[in-house]
Formats: sequence, structure tokens, C-alpha cells
Amino acid sequence: QVQLVESGGGLVQPGGSLRLSCAASQRTLSINNMGWYRQAPGKPREYVANIVTGGIPKYADSVKGRFTMSRDDAKNGLTLQMDNLQPDDTAVYFCHLYVVAGSLEYWGQGTQVTVSS
Repeated sequence: QVQLVESGGGLVQPGGSLRLSCAASQRTLSINNMGWYRQAPGKPREYVANIVTGGIPKYADSVKGRFTMSRDDAKNGLTLQMDNLQPDDTAVYFCHLYVVAGSLEYWGQGTQVTVSS
């Protein structure tokens, strides 16, 4: 069982920046897909970004050019640098891990990001 713990959320003004981190409780040696999703109040959870083992990050159109994701397999970690944040980015952000072998899926508990003046 892998646990994912997010951190780095908070309140920021429009145009500001935040950096989210996700730490996995153990290293996953098999091919996997890590990423971020978000859920705004009253809306379904939506895809933000992902990266497959050995691959390059991919982003939703709504965040492309503003968000940058990176992963550190040695530290079992994932980060999301969010720049030029806008009110529409307000949501709970969830870290996600999908392990291909066994089709195992894990979610973090979420971290709140609020963009408001």
C-alpha cells in the first residue's frame, strides 16, 4: 500500500505562485504514472498534469505554460510549480499514482489552493 501526502497549498493573490509537493511512502520500481488532479467546489475532479516513468510531463490546456511538474524518483516525490495563478485555479489538488503492474491506483488526501484578492 502506497500513501501519498501532498503539501504546499494555501491562499495566494491572482498572478501569484505556489509550489505543491507530493511524497510517496515508498518507491515504486515498476512503470507508473504520477500526476495531479484538482476539484473545485461543485465540479467534478479534473486532470491537471501527469508524467509516466521515463517520460515527459503532460498538461491540461488550462494550465499549460503556467504550471510545471517534475518528479524525483530517488526521493519518491512529485512537485507542481504553479505560476500566474488565477481564481479559476481555486480547487483541492490531489496527487495521483497509477501502477501499471497490478493496475493499482492511489490518491493523496488533497491540498487546498485558493486564489483570491
